Formats: sequence, structure tokens, C-alpha cells
Amino acid sequence: MAMTADDFATQVTDALGPRLGSLLLYGSAARHPNEAAAAMNTLLLVRDGRAMESELVAKLAAPVRSWIAAGHPPPLMMTDQEWRESSDAFPIEYEDIREAHRLLAGRDPWSGIIVRREDLRRQLEHELMGKLMHLRQSFAAYWNDPKRLADVVRETQSSFLAMLRAALRLAGRKAPADPEALVRDAAALVGFPAATLAEPAAYLDAVTRTAEYVNRLERAPS
Repeated sequence: MAMTADDFATQVTDALGPRLGSLLLYGSAARHPNEAAAAMNTLLLVRDGRAMESELVAKLAAPVRSWIAAGHPPPLMMTDQEWRESSDAFPIEYEDIREAHRLLAGRDPWSGIIVRREDLRRQLEHELMGKLMHLRQSFAAYWNDPKRLADVVRETQSSFLAMLRAALRLAGRKAPADPEALVRDAAALVGFPAATLAEPAAYLDAVTRTAEYVNRLERAPS
């Protein structure tokens, strides 16, 4: 019998006891709960103390090992204090998790968590330019290999969708959960043809135009 997210939550709760802060399921599995192939990403927050000491990690080893054996990625792990102090470092991830998550165990971790628009814009600019540089390297190396280029598009598209969600949020718009609707809305905002995004050259153009759009955004006051 496959290990479910609720099974994992029970094992983590037993392992940590009162040190459990929150365990969240987030991402595609929360955004599309009826899709069997959706990635089961989890975030674990530990209470009390700035450091996640080795003794605590050792207690988590057995449930995390079982979770990985079931085909799921290991959880992201932070202390409560790290979580409260890191929204400026990971604004894209915080807003993505806030928008699509399910609380599996513990308490809701969102009270007092604020993501500043300028932090979001700065990270998005950095991520887009980094992605664009890597894509140009790959496209130059594999331009005459359509199969490899298609692989590059497929392997990087999920992260680009996260960036499109962030771009829509920067514009004060809701990011649709459906990927096709997300691309359509972002394409209309940024200015690239949504229907051809699976084609490598069009994909590279879409990333380029999205980077240009974010770079042009006026820096809003904090």
C-alpha cells in the first residue's frame, strides 16, 4: 500500500512530538489534488530554537526514508524562526506555497508572514535572468538537435510557470491554477504568443520577453 501524505504526517508527528510546528503539502499536489502524477512536495517547520540540531534530524530519518522510498522528494525543513525571517529571501516560493498548500499537521504558519513586492520583483528578475542565460547556453549547444531542445523545454517549463505566476502577482492579478490558463494570462500581460510555448524558439522568446517585462517594472517603495 502506497504511503500517503497523511501517513507521512502521522509518522512525522510521532517522531517530533511537541517540536512539530507545521507540515504542509504544497505545489502541484495541492494545486491539482486529483492528478495522480502530481509531485508530493512538503514543507516541515520545527518549533523552538534557532537551530535544527542533528538529534532532531536523526529523529526524522526513518519517516523521511519511508517517504522517499514511496517515490516522494524529502521535505524542505526549517525552524519557525527561519521561516519567519526568510520571506525576503524566497518571496516567489512563499507566495507559491501560500497560494497552493494543504496543512497536514501542526498549526497554520502564515500568521504575520508578509512578502514585500520589491523582494518579489528582485528575486523574479534574478531568477529570470539566470534562467535566460542557461537557456541560451543550451540552445546554442543543441540548436541542431530538436529532441534535446524539446527536452530542455520540458525540463525547465515547471520553473518558468512559477515565474509566470510571480509576474502575474506583481501586476496585481490572480495566477490561474490551470497551466494553459496561466500561460494565456501571462502571455497577454507580457506580450508573447501563448499557443506556441511548447516550440523551443517560441519558449526562448517567451522567457526573454518575460525577463524584459520584469526588468522594466518600476521599483515600488517597500
